[in-house]
Amino acid sequence: MLSSTLASVPQEIVEHVAYLVATDTIVGPPIDLISLVSTSQHFYSGLSITKNLNLYANIFTFKFDTGVATRRLGVDKLTQSVLTEELQRRLILLKRIRARTESSLEQCDPRKPEDRTRLRETLFGAYLLMLENEGKNELHLRAYGIDDWLNEYWFREQGSSLATSALKADRWPDQNEEHALAMWLFWFLFKPGDHKYNQNRTMTHVLKIYALGAHVYQLAAPSWTEFFPSSRPASPEIVNHYSEAYHLSSPSMASPAILSFLSLIDRVEMSTTASDPRPQRNWGEKLYKSSSSAKWDCEWHRCVNLGRGLLKKTLTSAFTPGSIKGVWEGTFTYTEFGAYAELLGGAAPTILTKSMVVKHRQTWKLREHHLLLDSPTSGNDDEDRAPLSAGDPLRSYFATGTRVTENATGVEVQEPGANPLFYKRATSLQDDNQAVRDIILTGEGHSAWGQFSLVGRIRPCDGFISLSKDYVDGDRGKWLYRGYLIGNADGCLAGRWRDTMSPIDTAGYEGCFTMSRRI
Repeated sequence: MLSSTLASVPQEIVEHVAYLVATDTIVGPPIDLISLVSTSQHFYSGLSITKNLNLYANIFTFKFDTGVATRRLGVDKLTQSVLTEELQRRLILLKRIRARTESSLEQCDPRKPEDRTRLRETLFGAYLLMLENEGKNELHLRAYGIDDWLNEYWFREQGSSLATSALKADRWPDQNEEHALAMWLFWFLFKPGDHKYNQNRTMTHVLKIYALGAHVYQLAAPSWTEFFPSSRPASPEIVNHYSEAYHLSSPSMASPAILSFLSLIDRVEMSTTASDPRPQRNWGEKLYKSSSSAKWDCEWHRCVNLGRGLLKKTLTSAFTPGSIKGVWEGTFTYTEFGAYAELLGGAAPTILTKSMVVKHRQTWKLREHHLLLDSPTSGNDDEDRAPLSAGDPLRSYFATGTRVTENATGVEVQEPGANPLFYKRATSLQDDNQAVRDIILTGEGHSAWGQFSLVGRIRPCDGFISLSKDYVDGDRGKWLYRGYLIGNADGCLAGRWRDTMSPIDTAGYEGCFTMSRRI
């Protein structure tokens, strides 16, 4: 009797009830749905995952963020079958994070190829969740213990990063794809004000090594010495994302390491600078005040472009035109020169972990100038032809003898032996209807060391920024600032400065910097 009564319930009512049962909470699998599906053959035939893709696609949309993926990939890519498969894949991923099957050497030895592959799959899955995060994805990761996972991975002696054990043995920790992904995740989820970070010396040392060890850990891949890289940095990872195989290049770990380290020492240790005793701003919390779903678009496009080997000579989606113009405030750091000379001479990491970090505040006022696709150029107007030469990396990629003349409407750039090019000043975010081929930056600023001018370029294939900093009085010399804009227009600039006297094929004197937009 009961069976026949249940069989008479209309399918749309059954499905609606099932949806309400499955979406009682955002976090976690729809476990209560199991009992309902098992009630009768009628319910099973109408509610099983193989029979009702619409139900499980709607459950996925309720539980996870889909707005960013829809915009980036296209609504046609997110079919019911794709969303249903993605729901299953993500729940398996979250279960692995909760079980910590890859964060400890007890269950995962990254020196074994099969374990390293499994580790990389977990990290890329979590990384993509954060690149598409609008609130729900982060909620899942935190509920399933991603903070404890990362803490074990990075800061415990048995962590599978092997970073803590390497430092204990006074060896430099490795740099690899897994570490890059894990460092990005750490910064995405980092909350320096949390009491669990207080007095964590191991955390401070690990982050300090990766942030300040410029002679060991590369700032960018491809190398900063190449404006037009001849090939992609490494073999890409093939990642299953929404039932499609994407060739993705792991992001460089320097920027999140720098942001995490400076946030930690600013907020927790309340360290002071030689020029300003006030506590500095928290870079992570500043960025997360942005509600824009597009804030990680450039990080996504950077991974895609480099993974596909799309090393174009004109601007790609790895940088949003108009996003860097304006006034920026932040700090630059340096270590005592004698200690740094020891590091360049092959000293162990304890020299760096024990060294004092000095910070100075600085302010930049930047202007963007765009070479538009239909701007007059010499010769053929091939959209992927480089408008300017690669230039000198120590001069922010300008060729020796290049003249940059600025007026109220833009800049005229004259390379030796070439026709001049006019770059139009950007007045707002992506205010030009024409495509932007190339970008030049100009500006000025001040720090405790004095006033300075800024001029630079943006590498087209990945949005890598290089600025020459020239102090007005001349006594402080010329310095090269290189890094990325993380989080688009509302984000942070993070990278390293370098002296311009050392040849590019040798390690120079370097420090790090972070900047955020003046509020």
